[in-house]
Amino acid sequence: MKQLGYIIVLGLVALTACRPQPRNVVEVDTLPDIYPDYVDVTVPAEIAPLNFAMTDDSVTRMEVEVKGARGGFIKEKGRLAQFSISQWHRLLADNKGSHLLVTVQALKHGQWSRYRTFKIYVSNDALTDWGVTYRRVVPGYGMYSQMGLYQRQLSTFSEKALLPSTQVSGMCVNCHTPNRANPDQYTFHVRGRHGATVICRDGQIDILSARNDSLGGSMVYPCWHPGGRYCAYSTNVTSQMFHLAQNKRIEVFDRSSDVFIYDAESRTMLRDSLTMRGGWAENCPAFSPDGKWLYYVSSPCQTYPEGYDQEKYSLCRVAFDAQTGRLGQQVDTLINAAQTGQSVSWPRLSYDGRYLMYTQADYGYFTVWHPEADLWLMDLETGQRRKMDEVNSPRAESLHSWSTDSRWFLFTSRREDGLYTRLYFSSIGPDGKATKPFLLPQRNPKQYYRQSLFSFNTPDFTIRPVKTDRRQMGRLIESDRRATTNVIDLNTTTDK
Repeated sequence: MKQLGYIIVLGLVALTACRPQPRNVVEVDTLPDIYPDYVDVTVPAEIAPLNFAMTDDSVTRMEVEVKGARGGFIKEKGRLAQFSISQWHRLLADNKGSHLLVTVQALKHGQWSRYRTFKIYVSNDALTDWGVTYRRVVPGYGMYSQMGLYQRQLSTFSEKALLPSTQVSGMCVNCHTPNRANPDQYTFHVRGRHGATVICRDGQIDILSARNDSLGGSMVYPCWHPGGRYCAYSTNVTSQMFHLAQNKRIEVFDRSSDVFIYDAESRTMLRDSLTMRGGWAENCPAFSPDGKWLYYVSSPCQTYPEGYDQEKYSLCRVAFDAQTGRLGQQVDTLINAAQTGQSVSWPRLSYDGRYLMYTQADYGYFTVWHPEADLWLMDLETGQRRKMDEVNSPRAESLHSWSTDSRWFLFTSRREDGLYTRLYFSSIGPDGKATKPFLLPQRNPKQYYRQSLFSFNTPDFTIRPVKTDRRQMGRLIESDRRATTNVIDLNTTTDK
C-alpha cells in the first residue's frame, strides 16, 4: 500500500513537471483579451467567481494571479481561470471597498506572454439579494419545449428550473414578475391551449383565464403595487412580422393594448378610461415605490403592419389611491414622443424613489430586437434625463430591474452577437453614474455562452429562493380550474 502511494505521488510530480511552465516570458504592453471582459469592472463582494479564458483559442495555457490591494491572493493555472468559490469570496471580503490586481500570463504557439495587470473593483455596496429569476428562451420564440422560468443564485453557479415549458406541454411560459423581489408574491402568464395568468400571494395560487373578453386581450406585462394587493397589467393583442434587412429580424407590435389594475384580494379587474383610451395603445405599467403613482407608456395607434415604425410611445403617469383602487383624474406626460421623435418603454423606478430607468428606441416597445435601443436614466429629484453611455453598446439594451437596495441594477444586452440577450450587472454611484457592466458569471463562461442557444428574458432580483412545486404548478395550469373574476369600470368613457 505504501509503495502504491509512492507511485501515485511520483506520477503526480511527473505530470506536473510535464506541464509547460512560464519561461522566456515576453512582456506585452497591452491588456489581456479575456472572455468575459472583466477588466476594470466593479463587483459586489458576494458575487460568484469571475472565471474567464483568453478570447484567442490558440492560447493553450494561462497562469493567472489575483492579488488583493489589502492583502490575500489566489492563483490558477490552465486554459481556464477557474477560481475556488470559498477562496474567491474570502479575497473579495478582505478587499471590500478596494480592488484586486489581476496578472495574466498566456502560452501561445510555444511563447509565453505577460500582459498588463488590470483591476477588479470590489464595491462597498453589498449585494443583499440572493439571486435572480429569468425566462430562458430560444431566439425564434417558437420552440416552447426549450423555454422556461429559472432562478440562479448569484454567489454561486447554482441554477434551478421554476417552471420549464416541458411541465406544461405545448404552452409558452412568460415573464415571472415578483413584487419588489419578494419570492412569496409573483405572477406570470402562460400562452397555449390551456393558457392562464398565475398569481401567487403568500402561498395562495390563483389561476386566471388567459383571456378575458372584457379586456380585449390577455394579461401580459405586470407590475405589482408595493402594498401587494394590486397589480397593474397591460392587456395586449400582439402580432409579429419578420424583416428582410440584415440588421433587423423580428418586429413585435400590438394591434391594441391597454393598462388596467387587478385587485388580487377581491379578484376584480378595475378598468379606467384614462389608461384604456380608444385609438391609443397603453403599455408597460410600473408603480412608484411609494405606490402613489402609476407610470406607463402611451402611443397613438397606427395602421399595422405598415405603420409599425411610426408607433412612438410617450412616458406618462397618473396618481393612484390604494385605499379605493382608483386612478386620479389627470395624466401627466413626462416624456413626449412627439417632441423627442423617440419611443420610451419599460419604465422601472429604483426602490429608493430617486431614479427612473427606461429604454429608448426609434419606435415601438419590444426593444430586444432593436439594435438602437439604449438605457436612459431620469433623476426624479431634478427631472433631468440622460443616455447611460457608460453601460450602452451599439446593440440592444433593454429589460432592466433594480436591486432592493437600489445600489445595483441588471439588464439584458445583445452586445456580443446581436442574436442572444445576455444578463449584465452594474451599480449606481452617488453621482448617478453607472459602473462598467459585467456579464453574469458562469463556471466555464466561454463554453457556456458559446454553446448556449438561450436568451435571458425579463430578469429580476429575488431576495430569497423561490419555493414552488413545478409539477403541482404544471398540473394546476393544465387543469380546467380557473378563478372567477369580476370586472368594474371606473370613470369610464372608453369606446373600446
